[in-house]
Amino acid sequence: MADLSDSEVEKANFAFSIYDTDGSGAVDAYQLGDLLRACDLNPTNALIEKMGGTKKKGEKTISLEEFLPIYSQTKKDKDQGVFEDFIECLKLYDKQEDGHMLGAELLHILLSLGEKLTDAEIEEVAKDCLDPEDEDGMVPYVPFMARICGKPVPEDPNPFK
Repeated sequence: MADLSDSEVEKANFAFSIYDTDGSGAVDAYQLGDLLRACDLNPTNALIEKMGGTKKKGEKTISLEEFLPIYSQTKKDKDQGVFEDFIECLKLYDKQEDGHMLGAELLHILLSLGEKLTDAEIEEVAKDCLDPEDEDGMVPYVPFMARICGKPVPEDPNPFK
């Protein structure tokens, strides 16, 4: 692929080899989203489906030769959010400008905006990534987003400094 660097092709090959669990040279299209995320991309569910991902296992497979153009196209997609964009959005809910927002409000955002999560998914995300609420029901949102995006958690969670 002319528009992928050697390191990107190597990253895609490595991720593909991990998801090619039986060594057949193909990955189930059901895992396309996971495979793209393993390549440090953040595609939406709609984009994954558009690129050939399936909602059920075993419907179709994708070879490495098919995956590389999908990876390249997904890299170019501007509909992906990045850590900094998410923090800027959450700052709108930070009334004290101290890096905290209501935990219930954060969970409501996950439940109702964008690609909506189920209640079970919300519980799992909260358990794995959300710090405990303080006595006022506030949580630091920068460490939460860092965990969600796979970034290092900053020592100072206040994005206003």
